[in-house]
Amino acid sequence: MNEIGLKAKDFSVSQLGLGNVEMAYWNLHPSELVEETVARGQGVLTDVGALAIDTGEFTGRSPKDKFVVYDDTTKDSVWWGDVNNRFDADKFDVLHNRMLAYLSGKEVWIRDAYACADPQYRINIRVVTEYPWSNLFANNLFLRPTKEEILDFKHDWLIINAPGFKADPKVDGTRQHNFAVLNFSKKIILIGGTAYTGEIKKGIFAVLNYILPHEKKVLSMHCSANIGKDGDTAVFFGLSGTGKTTLSADPNRKLIGDDEHGWSDKSVFNFEGGCYAKCVDLSAEKEPQIFNAIKFGSLLENIDFYEGTTTVDYANISKTENTRVSYPAHYIDNAVTPAVGDIPKNIFFLTCDAFGVLPPISKLTPAQAMYHFISGYTAKVAGTEMGITEPTLTFSACFGKVFLPLHPTKYAELMGEKLKKHKVNVWLLNTGWVGGKYGVGSRIKLSYTRSLITAALSGELDKVEYGTTPYFKLNYPKACTNVPSEILDPKNSWSDKAAYDQTAQNLAASFLKNFEQYASAANDEIMAAAPKVAIEA
Repeated sequence: MNEIGLKAKDFSVSQLGLGNVEMAYWNLHPSELVEETVARGQGVLTDVGALAIDTGEFTGRSPKDKFVVYDDTTKDSVWWGDVNNRFDADKFDVLHNRMLAYLSGKEVWIRDAYACADPQYRINIRVVTEYPWSNLFANNLFLRPTKEEILDFKHDWLIINAPGFKADPKVDGTRQHNFAVLNFSKKIILIGGTAYTGEIKKGIFAVLNYILPHEKKVLSMHCSANIGKDGDTAVFFGLSGTGKTTLSADPNRKLIGDDEHGWSDKSVFNFEGGCYAKCVDLSAEKEPQIFNAIKFGSLLENIDFYEGTTTVDYANISKTENTRVSYPAHYIDNAVTPAVGDIPKNIFFLTCDAFGVLPPISKLTPAQAMYHFISGYTAKVAGTEMGITEPTLTFSACFGKVFLPLHPTKYAELMGEKLKKHKVNVWLLNTGWVGGKYGVGSRIKLSYTRSLITAALSGELDKVEYGTTPYFKLNYPKACTNVPSEILDPKNSWSDKAAYDQTAQNLAASFLKNFEQYASAANDEIMAAAPKVAIEA
């Protein structure tokens, strides 16, 4: 057994249970990881120097195969159910030992990294990977310690990533051959049977979603965040298709991060040191920052080339619609270093309401903010996915249900405390339809949405008159610069007012039905903010 590279003093792979590996490569430079990947035939370089690989059988996460060890640490704190599947502690030990045995005689790549840009909440991570390009992903996505820090590095959490190891459900207690298992007592994450790199990133996100709110009273958030010229921080929540990435990418504001953040008593800080962006239909015109970040050191996943070239065809989704690229945050020109901002002044919940019921923008009370945060609403539009012929409701608690180890009300109540303490504005921003539902009305123009965000950030919307919608009781501004006033009141923008009432009642009923699963744990303040299906005469 040999070990090469920069590692902590007086530390060996034997202390990780990996004493029988053939070779351990510690903290190799990205260029070395690229070279090793290409030499092994596991990837190729594109015409702009990025490394392109295929993740094989799995091109996305597998939420049903994510498990949490059930023990004294977690039994009374984790939100057990379809999101957090129980895993036996004894089975974990068996699986762990079988993975170590699988890696015996193989080469492994080890990366020392950390999460949380605010030093007060930093957690050190040691990542052991079977493939060099998985190690490059860890380098890109996590924060990178200095050489001096590595020499004294002690990990808080260990990730073992072995895509080639396939579990036996009868022996290992998994659902099928792929798995991601979190052990909060031993602080180990086991990932096997899948090469999809997002499992590495989201494993640590789930850890932080447990540790920070449960132990530190820090709100963990699935969101993007940026900073204005005056130092004001804005946070953007939103599910896929709502415009979270597009609307937070503002040339006039500095980017803190695009996906995962914490909100402490003093700051908003990025969990990560990089970005993991979708690539479908990517172009320099649509997303110039992402497009220009794809260069040497970036890792492209499951893309295809134009025939006979090494030029990426971003419209080609023959392998998956979930084509991805990871790169360090400093590949974005306006990224903030360190990735920390002040307490937010404005928070935006983005929703693509295909039913045309919600205002283009509305200002939420703290109670409404908690209710809509737990709801996490948007709608998928006909034609965007096979089989969808009508707008389809989507609810994802806290805009990231699958990543929540705790009950959603825990995050919502913590948010409510912070909103009241710091007097933060929360805006519900509808990037979907006005003047009628999908097929009748029209989608709000991106220029109008940007103008509404600008008006909210500048304080313009603090000085205008507000109206209130029926059913949802949302307060909307009656005027905004560069936005037609007739679209700001959603019912007024419909020619058929009776159709609006019926559609709004149907949507309100869907909200109430979805919230039934959380109602028993929600406080009276949150429940009072629920929409009303009928209006009192």
